Amino acid sequence: MIRLALALVTSAMLAAAPALAQNVLTIGVRSEAATLDPHWTQLSADLQVQEHIFEHLVDLDSASQPVPGLAVSWAPLSDTLWEFKLREGVTWHDGTPFTADDVIFSFDRLAAGIAGAPASPAFTLAKGGKVWTRVDDLTVHITTNGPYPTVAEDLAMVPIVARHAAEGVTPSVDFNSGKAAIGTGPFMFEEFSPGNRVSVVKNPGWWGGDPGWDRVVFRPVGQDAARLAALLNGDVDLIDYPPTVDLPQIEANPNFRVSTIPSDRLIYVILSYRHQEAYIKDAAGNTIFPNPIRDWRVRRAMSLGIDRAAIRDRIMGGASEPTRNIVPPGFFGYVDELQPDAYDPDEAKRLLAAAGYPDGFSITFQGPNDRYINDARIIEAIAQMWTRIGIRTEVDTMPRNIYFSELIRGAPETFPGFDMPKFSVALTGWGTVAGEATYTVSGTLETYNAATGGGNGNFGRYSNVYVDALSIRAKQTIDRDARLALLKEATRIGMEDYAYIPIHFQVNKWAMRAGLEHSPRTNERTLAWEVRRVQ
Repeated sequence: MIRLALALVTSAMLAAAPALAQNVLTIGVRSEAATLDPHWTQLSADLQVQEHIFEHLVDLDSASQPVPGLAVSWAPLSDTLWEFKLREGVTWHDGTPFTADDVIFSFDRLAAGIAGAPASPAFTLAKGGKVWTRVDDLTVHITTNGPYPTVAEDLAMVPIVARHAAEGVTPSVDFNSGKAAIGTGPFMFEEFSPGNRVSVVKNPGWWGGDPGWDRVVFRPVGQDAARLAALLNGDVDLIDYPPTVDLPQIEANPNFRVSTIPSDRLIYVILSYRHQEAYIKDAAGNTIFPNPIRDWRVRRAMSLGIDRAAIRDRIMGGASEPTRNIVPPGFFGYVDELQPDAYDPDEAKRLLAAAGYPDGFSITFQGPNDRYINDARIIEAIAQMWTRIGIRTEVDTMPRNIYFSELIRGAPETFPGFDMPKFSVALTGWGTVAGEATYTVSGTLETYNAATGGGNGNFGRYSNVYVDALSIRAKQTIDRDARLALLKEATRIGMEDYAYIPIHFQVNKWAMRAGLEHSPRTNERTLAWEVRRVQ
């Protein structure tokens, strides 16, 4: 905590004044961007920086609803054919005109596979059997292999790169150097200094008008206390993820302000379904066969053994919403009757005994220690709770770059298209795309299938034929009410089966100097043109 530092407001404000005079915005971010190649990963820390440079055909507003981007309109011409009309007069940062050729190149680049990319958005193009064709300079057609209602939402995840700048370059490397980092967005590449900063400068020719800042600097400050100190000392103008323990003091201080919005970020526990798990052992230290997690009673016991209210009140400072849903309230597909499991350690112990584990077993609970709000503290708290019900739990947390690499394809036997996630029980997060449940059902509950993109976030390899059938039908159902019913039923089955264990939705907060105003986004991203000066 840095309560004493909050008394140093006057010096902090004086120190920060030159930044505003120069029309420079400095943002302190918890997670550092690892690449400027927009086809390299799907991590929010990368995306929020990339989105200052590169754009999509379809954008998302602050509530994650689709709005025009590089495409001004889209519409189905038939059940299997969509037409996208592109924005006229858009140029790349070097003055080259933007055309449908760049869109086709971007799609082709992703579809061909990006060598070395850990988690590219290519799966969004595979879904629905999409085929893309150029009609003219400002028109693109996309054909699907059947009715597919969420084509536009899919394309909100596919950044468009310049053919003349990105063709033949070395993935990631030439973007990070600036050679290929030529976009159409509101800001242009200036510098990428890993561990230090990413800086961008205003694009005077942006079709969207003046983005409000001449220069924007993203400074990674991984430790919460250090990030808050940077704000208080005037080293940065705005920070993401302010420490929850210090929020009451920040909010009460007239020299600072906090912006808040409910998040679409679900924090949940992944459970792995292989027949035998390396990190699940008996009292003698031997791996258990069969894997206890494959028993529904064990999965329910693990959920009942978590005190979500205590995590909200004691760890999150109230900045979370306990849940048993997979999308937040108000999103398309939310299931009202799915309420968070109440903490019931006695019932959890009874279920473990009924499943044949009266003396419990041992697990290693893994997760990141620098990605989500209070992630390591949440993992430690849940480990203590599980230990109390008889599941003796060791904690193994690690930096996010190591964690996600091993989570996605950590096993030595893995190869592209047949990834084998490493962990048995792990904490992670999932942000819902475009304000609806289609992507979360398909991504986290559907059986993993690299060819179709199904289960691209199903790192426990849960598989349920009923969920699969409902999910696939939902993705082919144009009628909104019918699709909603399918998504709700798939969610209900998956959550009643404890496919994984939801903990809470984060509440997004940003802290900034009082001279700034910020429009927060449910998807957590900090976009410079949504930060403004106020008197």
